[in-house]
Amino acid sequence: MSRRALRRLRGEQRGQEPLGPGALQFALRDDDDVEEEGPKREPGGQRPRGAAKEGVRVNNRFELINIEDLEEGPVVNGERSDCLLTDAVVSRNKRRSPSGSTETKRDGEAADRAALPEQSNISGKLRKKKKKQKSKKNATGETSENGLEDIDRILERIEDSSGLNRPGPPPLSSKKHVLYVEHRHLNPDTELKRYFGARAVLGEQRPRQRQRVYPKCTWLTTPKSTWPRYSKPGLSMRLLESRKGLSSFAFEHSEEYQQTQHKFLAAVESMEPNNIVVLLQTSPYHVDSLLQLSDACRFQEDQEMARDLVERALYSMECAFHPLFSLTSGTCRLDYRRPENRSFYLALYKQMSFLEKRGCPRTALEYCKLILSLEPDEDPLCMLLLIDHLALRARNYEYLIRLFQEWEAHRNLSQLPNFAFSVPLAYFLLSQQADLPEQELSSAREKASLLIRQALTMFPGVLMSLLEYCSVRPDAAVANHRFFGPDAEISQPPALSQLVSLYLGRSHFLWKEPATMSWLEENVREVLQAVDAGDPAVEVCESRRKVLYQRAPRNIHRHVVLSEIKEAVAALPPDVTTQSVMGFDPLPPLDTIYSYVRPERYLSAPALLLCLYSSEAKSRQPRKHNRSLL
Repeated sequence: MSRRALRRLRGEQRGQEPLGPGALQFALRDDDDVEEEGPKREPGGQRPRGAAKEGVRVNNRFELINIEDLEEGPVVNGERSDCLLTDAVVSRNKRRSPSGSTETKRDGEAADRAALPEQSNISGKLRKKKKKQKSKKNATGETSENGLEDIDRILERIEDSSGLNRPGPPPLSSKKHVLYVEHRHLNPDTELKRYFGARAVLGEQRPRQRQRVYPKCTWLTTPKSTWPRYSKPGLSMRLLESRKGLSSFAFEHSEEYQQTQHKFLAAVESMEPNNIVVLLQTSPYHVDSLLQLSDACRFQEDQEMARDLVERALYSMECAFHPLFSLTSGTCRLDYRRPENRSFYLALYKQMSFLEKRGCPRTALEYCKLILSLEPDEDPLCMLLLIDHLALRARNYEYLIRLFQEWEAHRNLSQLPNFAFSVPLAYFLLSQQADLPEQELSSAREKASLLIRQALTMFPGVLMSLLEYCSVRPDAAVANHRFFGPDAEISQPPALSQLVSLYLGRSHFLWKEPATMSWLEENVREVLQAVDAGDPAVEVCESRRKVLYQRAPRNIHRHVVLSEIKEAVAALPPDVTTQSVMGFDPLPPLDTIYSYVRPERYLSAPALLLCLYSSEAKSRQPRKHNRSLL
């Protein structure tokens, strides 16, 4: 018999032993009872069977019921209740006064002795039932484990039959899409903490966050207590279609938001920024007004206010997201031809530019991937001209190499000067890391040398301009050679000159390291030897340059306008520079999908934005010299 059953039989409860000889003892007594004395011990110092511990008395008989026993021993066919009734009888016999008649005492001891075999039989039955329950649990656990093992065996057979041999789990990076966006990298504080520590970044923000009251938590920006109280401005998002694992969404304007949009266009036509400020007082979360006023503040060198307005625009649009719209999956699409969707593209681009200037290239890279994932085939903002630069600045060389390897086959990334030079630079910088094995370092170095020689052969006009940007005086043999001389830069097509100017104006400082320059010099000499030897690849590259780079598409012109790189803007064709460019919608697509038409009462004589929300603008001729807010 277990100790717990013995305690229950004796009427004891754990923790009710007396603290000492003078401890208080409680007992139930009749009116004619006198003060009780503790039970006597048998010779040899042992307690009599059925007697309780010395000095333990209980007022309430229900205290003899242990909760653990009730949980462990369920009631089955009334046997559990019989056990409890037996305990109550035994405890009632024990509480009889020993100072009374000797017959009462003897009757109690006889009842105790009679209850012992019955109690032992009941406890034995309970133990057997507990063992049965444990055996049932073990059996169910074994069957579930066997089921899991069977599933694993079936999966292994399927993999073996399909020819797949996976000795271990694949790395995490291979499971994710190349445009997969991580939420934690969308927050610039994550990157700043890595640079300066959490105390320096969040020291002043913690008390303010407690006072913040906003309707929802967002990923793209952190709402500030200085912003106006958020109320839905009439902006929403709907799901257009889901096909082949891709979901197409579109922003929508309510009637109230459309009226605000018409007022905004009228304010832009007035060429007075104060009119936009007045409009924001009544509609503080109108997206296009926030973006346009942000550009005006940036031109006035108020960078803090410009960034704050862009963040407020992002917050307004994120609050309007569809429940199924995901920032990280890379499978959600937004058509740039819809004017309502363009605001989200431009707000993300402006936020990315602010993050890069703030010194957060890793966060800016995540925003760049997000913009590219919204429409990767069309790439309306041409983020492929920028993503390599951000990856190199963030020292994320593996990602740039992976993107080039996966997209080169169907996107021909090597035909873009920025990828042609950035990928070998990434291989070279990767070979300079000391924490990699020697074999991987030598392989990366060889791959970098091979790719840089191909880039120099395809784009010979880049070398002299790059050395000039880096304030490096070229060797006489290189400067006077016909392949890298002045003729190479002059003879390249205008579209190629625009791409080269964009890349050098943005990424030239990445080549200033002495080790990088010495590596570049070695490969330049090898290219000159191949040219002098009459390598046929030289003529092939020359013919491809004349065919591929006749005219740049509209998305490249849009990217150059947004980049504001002087050398690239100067290389824009005249038909682009003579157009009026709006900060909230630069160079809109020619095949725009209009969802509503601007009323005639909002049209004015010097209207510059008829092409945005009026279907009648297709038949009108654009005006030549028009002033704008920008």
